Amino acid sequence: MARLVSLNVGLPRDVSWRGRTVRTGIWKHPVTGSRMVRRLNVDGDGQGDLAGHGGEHRAVMVYQTQSYRYWEQVLGRTDFTPGQFGENFTVDGLPDDEVCVGDRYRIGRAVFEVSAPRVTCYRVGLRMDEPAMPALLVSHRRPGFYLRVLTEGEVAAGEEVVKIASGPAGVTVAEVDALLYLPGHPRSAITRALGAPALSPGWRASFQALLDQGSPEPGTSAGNAGLSPPAGPPPAWRGFRPLRVTRVRRESPSVLSLWLADAGAAPLPARLPGQFVTLRLPVQPGRPPLTRSYSLSGAPDAPEYRISVKREPQGTASRWLHAHATVGDSIQVAAPHGTFTLADGHGPVVLLSAGVGVTPVLAMLRALADARSARQVWWLHGARNGEDHVFAEESRRLLSRLPNSHARICYSRARPADRPGIDYTDPGRISADLLGRLDLPARADAYLCGPAGFLRELTDVLVTRGLRADRIHSETFGATAALTPGISTGATPPPHLPPGPVGTGPAVSFARSGVTAAWSPRYTSLLELAEACDVPVRWSCRTGVCHTCESALLAGAVRHSPEPLDPPAEGNALICCAGPEQDVTLDL
Repeated sequence: MARLVSLNVGLPRDVSWRGRTVRTGIWKHPVTGSRMVRRLNVDGDGQGDLAGHGGEHRAVMVYQTQSYRYWEQVLGRTDFTPGQFGENFTVDGLPDDEVCVGDRYRIGRAVFEVSAPRVTCYRVGLRMDEPAMPALLVSHRRPGFYLRVLTEGEVAAGEEVVKIASGPAGVTVAEVDALLYLPGHPRSAITRALGAPALSPGWRASFQALLDQGSPEPGTSAGNAGLSPPAGPPPAWRGFRPLRVTRVRRESPSVLSLWLADAGAAPLPARLPGQFVTLRLPVQPGRPPLTRSYSLSGAPDAPEYRISVKREPQGTASRWLHAHATVGDSIQVAAPHGTFTLADGHGPVVLLSAGVGVTPVLAMLRALADARSARQVWWLHGARNGEDHVFAEESRRLLSRLPNSHARICYSRARPADRPGIDYTDPGRISADLLGRLDLPARADAYLCGPAGFLRELTDVLVTRGLRADRIHSETFGATAALTPGISTGATPPPHLPPGPVGTGPAVSFARSGVTAAWSPRYTSLLELAEACDVPVRWSCRTGVCHTCESALLAGAVRHSPEPLDPPAEGNALICCAGPEQDVTLDL
């Protein structure tokens, strides 16, 4: 008979870590007597990061004394105390390879249901003083698990854990954890796991993404769609290749289009509508070239690539292109990348942009027009006025070829020469009021591109109007938003070269952030170098498990150490455990 050995609680607190402050509730300590267990947690307990921990399906964390003894041997330690692994219930019995999702247990006056394995993050490594612990818990198949509270009630250490029902799917905690995080992902086993009604929504979504993921080409990795967004097809070529400027056209006072072609006039590989290319520009003689990424604004199957570049007042690369790019120039270009792409389907499409954010959605509009699509297409664009309204005529021509298209053009500062009802449809910016009056179909796929504030505001509006969050796709200007769970953040300076002595290793370029720094062995990973440069990054485990840090490797090669449990997609890198083998360019 299983038994509750220790009942552990702990409220969130601030912990110093690598010069930063982490808000975490992973420090748990035994309590005496009984405690009330409620729907969301045990009385006196709390979670510091509710985005990753806590909630109805993660109300109580369980870990086993058998695993304590196992880790004492593996790690050569004898300093463990109950709550060491951040668990609320330390139990004797209930091993991960026997307990099934959906099993139900009574402890004291409360009733619980197993909902999912523990999701490991860097904080368990912080608590254990063992950075590799998130990966070890998964690779050794001893993650622990969460309980959902079916009946609230008091529990106390020493009470028996009585099994009252078995999960109908018969899939163990260890099996579920390995299905997501370890290589293989057999479809039959995933389908069986999805047959467990008690499986938490987050795990269900991850498994469904794995089922929806197509098979990779032989000899390549498609990545893990259950952990990171689909990476798209492998790049058409590795690294940078020279392309020749064949045409230059000014679209507006601030936007210039360049056509890029193969030097031998061979057609360039097709790309997905919405993808971008990265350029390496020799802006200053004798200094490393600048890397910048620009969306492709032309037809996805055209033999040449078209990019459209806005001249920014402080943009060194954009000002150089506007001043110096001429027909016949040779520019180093990386293959098209990006997952902000138009998905196949028959349902309605909303293409929503502001300013030069029109470039990737214009390529989507072109693809729909070329296919003579019968889908409902909503074209919503905001510009300052007619002078700054790039691709106005081109977009009107494309919309005229779509039988079920709708267009709204907003001018925030219309000129006297701008004609209402002809040049634009609405004064002001694209707003919640405007979207509310359009009656956009809730089953639409929406694609948004523009400044970060524009994306945040309109994404919230679309969700409020009934669109599903997972069908709203966005592309921002510059670097993407950082994700640093539990870290107290304040004002962050713009990306810069790292402090301290200049490294002597390969050059590492962060394309979206416009920083190129020499590698130094004082960094253990590309993630650490990015953090030293204040490049916005996304991570959670920092040990190659969760794939949150997976980034497109636009050029160069990396080595992973330690090797990730499941490899990233072809052409990507897990920057938390990767270092450069040669000069590299990352989509960060």
